Amino acid sequence: MPRWKELPEELDPQVREFTGQLRRLVEHSGLSPAAVADRTGYSKTSWERYLHGRLLAPQGAVLALAEVTGADAGHLLTLWELAERAWSRSEMRRDATMESIQVAQARFALGEYAPDPDRVPAASPSEPPSPPSTGSPSSPPPASSPPPAGRTADPGARQLRRQLRRERMTVWVAGAAGVLLVAVGLLLLALNPSGGGGKKAAAATAPAASAPQSPPPSAPPALPAGVRCTGADCAGKDPNRMGCSGQNAVSPSRGAAGAMRIEVRYSKVCAAAWARVTGAAPGEQITVGADGHSATARTGQGGDGYTPMVTVSGDPAKVTACRTTAAGLRHCAQPAAAKGPATP
Repeated sequence: MPRWKELPEELDPQVREFTGQLRRLVEHSGLSPAAVADRTGYSKTSWERYLHGRLLAPQGAVLALAEVTGADAGHLLTLWELAERAWSRSEMRRDATMESIQVAQARFALGEYAPDPDRVPAASPSEPPSPPSTGSPSSPPPASSPPPAGRTADPGARQLRRQLRRERMTVWVAGAAGVLLVAVGLLLLALNPSGGGGKKAAAATAPAASAPQSPPPSAPPALPAGVRCTGADCAGKDPNRMGCSGQNAVSPSRGAAGAMRIEVRYSKVCAAAWARVTGAAPGEQITVGADGHSATARTGQGGDGYTPMVTVSGDPAKVTACRTTAAGLRHCAQPAAAKGPATP
């Protein structure tokens, strides 16, 4: 039996449970990782990553392992979907951490070139006057000369001058705006000396002012933990990475042809749907359509695949999902209450 390394401590408990189940299946089958790779079509390096918790096994690899070991594919997929959700949450936390680091770095860099005006140090007091000369009492005191070239002025004074310039600019802009408003008012009075236009405008705006105002739009509902989009924001995106799959999705339509299974996956919280195919041949086309929009993808080497999401605003049972073989044979998912034959 193979000896496994300890799983990473930071691994999510659901991912740890799923990885442990994969290890037990491999141990009970008596197969080595190399033999598992030969029988499932996934490389030995990939299986080593899956079984050591460095990478989450894709759905195709999970189904292939269930077929090789004789395990229940449905139960194994349930564990996989939970682990997939946990893996997406971990990626979100890593992304948030990286964004926080980048924001902190940007703020630090900007702080070096634009210091906070509230933190400008006060100007240093002027130096005391030099003592009078011992020469003739009638000679005037020497005039202060500018600092010699190459000598740096006091940094506090420079900051104070910058702040004064900003304040003067603010006052100037405010004054210019006031002058502009006065000029516009005088121009309106010149164009309407009798004030009739003003009365007409007031009469025209009176009904609008008396009309009841519509309530402000309500804020969008908060999304559940792990869900990263909803509605139009989900169009064209990966349902797994956006947290729309797993327990947030159902299958309103299904279809089968031999070992191939096709289904419409619909997420109410994301208001989106996608097509998922398992057990097909590699390279076959998958298409999903809803509300006049569509998305396509192709199955991987394991014969599994799913499309990006399309927005769904109506009945999810009307979403179409079809798989087209290399020979042009087309199989589509049907709502749970109806099943139809394959269409060429």
